[in-house]
Amino acid sequence: MNRKIDAHIHVWKMARGDYDWLTPDLSGIYRDFGIDDAWGDAAKVGVSGVILVQAAATAAETDYMLSIAANDNRVAGVVGWVDFEALSASENVARLAENPHIVGLRPMIADLPDPAWILRQDLKPALEAMEAGGLVLDGHAHPDLVPVMSRLADHHPGLQIVLNHGGKPPIESRQLDAWREDIADLARRKNVACKISGLLTEAGAYTDDESIGSIVCHLGACFGPDRLLWGSDWPVLTLASAYESWMAQSERLFERYFPDHQDRIWSGNAERIYLGHRGG
Repeated sequence: MNRKIDAHIHVWKMARGDYDWLTPDLSGIYRDFGIDDAWGDAAKVGVSGVILVQAAATAAETDYMLSIAANDNRVAGVVGWVDFEALSASENVARLAENPHIVGLRPMIADLPDPAWILRQDLKPALEAMEAGGLVLDGHAHPDLVPVMSRLADHHPGLQIVLNHGGKPPIESRQLDAWREDIADLARRKNVACKISGLLTEAGAYTDDESIGSIVCHLGACFGPDRLLWGSDWPVLTLASAYESWMAQSERLFERYFPDHQDRIWSGNAERIYLGHRGG
């Protein structure tokens, strides 16, 4: 069994009160989730570590995740959040980068009205501080933002970017042509990698191996096995599938499309990009 790192999971405690997007209509995940809630299934299928990814646009949530990481050796790293618009943003990034558990930041750009927000000149110092501190930028994205990631990668060629969830391809609508073209263009930037995660929640009824496999195949053709990472997007995943089911499907697809490079996608790339990028 290949060693596995889940490069994208969330934990949250509802009483903290800063998960603005998490509303009662999302009844399946409108409750507390901790690592232990996933670990029975995750450990059973070979997962030995996780990357915690922010789910709230607050520094307090980042502190919450870092407190978990400091006391739980299952956490390989934390992708947190910083207010990029604060006057002290670059100093805050630099200070956070001193924490050995932080590996990246994720500004929640997909939730903002301006699709080009991340390209603003006044945000440049924070991005430069990320690069200086060896932090990865997780690209919180949807299909319209994939070209923005290309421009960001061009503006900051020394910044490691990891596109989340394959750019959220519109699998359910089957309108994939623009996504395919934009992904191919983005992948030409060597400082960009991509997570194979979050696909089933975009798929509607098209969760079969052929439908999801066509997405994985395209990501592989564009990024290659050295720039792909596997993640569950748990517990959001549970709105569409069980942890073990997504793992089993991923194993089938990786065996089909990456038979000689599976170890890189399961763990090697996450270790290099998130942990090795910091010199850790």
